[in-house]
Amino acid sequence: MDIQLKRGLLDVCVLAAIKDEETYGYKIIKDMKPYIEMSESTLYTILKRLEAAQMVNIRSAEHNGRLRKYYSITETGLKRIDEFRDDWKEIMTIYRFVSREDQDNE
Repeated sequence: MDIQLKRGLLDVCVLAAIKDEETYGYKIIKDMKPYIEMSESTLYTILKRLEAAQMVNIRSAEHNGRLRKYYSITETGLKRIDEFRDDWKEIMTIYRFVSREDQDNE
């Protein structure tokens, strides 16, 4: 898969994982695991990129004597999910076109 496409897809997956509630890294990975395997290093790279793009907010709080970072989605992040849904419709149209040739040959 094209690395830029995969990067964009993973960004949206992380946004979707945090869209309903503030959460932390380990829980994001756990929630995504039935759908996508992601390492902690990949997740934290994505979260930093999303923060720089103002799609997530980060706050730190103490939890069981340790400092934990919590992530929440911003309006910009919610808009990105909506854009992805629109983009996906176009991608599926292209996929159907490409797959059409395979179906015609069967």
